[in-house]
Amino acid sequence: MLLFLDSNSYINTEKGFDISLPLTDNDKNPRAWYVEPPVFEPVRANGFIGSVEEGGNVNFRNIFFNPHGHGTHTECLGHITEEVYSVNKCLKSSFFKAKVISVQAEERGKDLVITKKCFPEIDEDFEALIIRTLPNNVSKKHQNYSSTNPAFLNLDLIELLEKHKVKHLLIDLPSVDKEEDGGVLAFHHAFWQVPENPEFDKTITELIFVSDEVEDGNYILNLQTAPFENDASPSRPVLFKIENK
Repeated sequence: MLLFLDSNSYINTEKGFDISLPLTDNDKNPRAWYVEPPVFEPVRANGFIGSVEEGGNVNFRNIFFNPHGHGTHTECLGHITEEVYSVNKCLKSSFFKAKVISVQAEERGKDLVITKKCFPEIDEDFEALIIRTLPNNVSKKHQNYSSTNPAFLNLDLIELLEKHKVKHLLIDLPSVDKEEDGGVLAFHHAFWQVPENPEFDKTITELIFVSDEVEDGNYILNLQTAPFENDASPSRPVLFKIENK
């Protein structure tokens, strides 16, 4: 289906780029923060077996996972506030004007830091920024990031985000902050302006994967989230290329 944005531009809703990582019950599932892989297991109670393979009538499985540590997820400021605000209530819309930008982190000692200098000149404003880090290895889909000190965002990027009115930040890393920072989470706090001026309408989406077939540039983002009343939810961001008549 073609969805027209104005008289000259449109998106084809059948040609989206899914930039989420699926949740699986094996070691190939990406993970971070020292969590074990997700667990999918049949319900077993009072003679009932939730597995057709094992003789049951239906597959009826419990799934145990952590949204922050087991794949693509979207979080709100409730991630760092005393009161656990729900991303399901904070995220009011699901379609946004977006930009994909590929960046190479700077080496600073043992750290890889993504600074404002890593970005090209940007002219227009956009609601969502999708950051693809280079090199863009497919191993990101199955990476165990625990104790690897992944790249992270420098605070000077806040100025860029505010200048271009970015409300939704998406990145192919387990966190916008350094893995071991003593619990400071400086970028999370600066992005949401917690506690000084909390911004409830902003979100951060982590552990995405943007394949090489997606070129840098402008898109429409459909940010789909499961309706969890929690600070974070599994999510499925989908990008649509903007076409012209």
